[in-house]
Amino acid sequence: MNELTHLDNNGNPTMVDVGGKNVTKRTAVAQASVVFPEEVWMKLSQNEFVSKKGSVFQTAIIAGILGLKKTSDLIPLCHPLMISKADIQIERDDKGFSLHVQCTVALDGKTGVEMEALTGASIAALTIYDMCKALSHEIRIKEVKLVSKTGGKSDYTHVL
Repeated sequence: MNELTHLDNNGNPTMVDVGGKNVTKRTAVAQASVVFPEEVWMKLSQNEFVSKKGSVFQTAIIAGILGLKKTSDLIPLCHPLMISKADIQIERDDKGFSLHVQCTVALDGKTGVEMEALTGASIAALTIYDMCKALSHEIRIKEVKLVSKTGGKSDYTHVL
């Protein structure tokens, strides 16, 4: 098992020194699911997912991108990064009454973008909840997870 990288020799929190690392292409994909009660899903579907607050999808995409850019402000030991790609896709699952948010982040840098992808997916899902909560507080956000990452020491792909 690897050691925790955000602790110094005395067990105190520290930001990882990436100064000596090579710049590589790094990507990460994360996802989150938002599950609706059936009657809420039907109402939103009839309105093409436009609520009184506006387009649910467009607002969630913008919020997710804004959120991922603020990751280092939200998570204390994350490095501020120069993101080169930020993409959020929202897919409907009519059978499961759910929306699946997928956030892809990329950069050429010395540290990965997993936290940015996870933050983007989470903020987009939270925005969907916020835009729809007037219809029900039974909406659930679930399965926020890293799907894949490339670059750095090792690649990762979530196995079902």
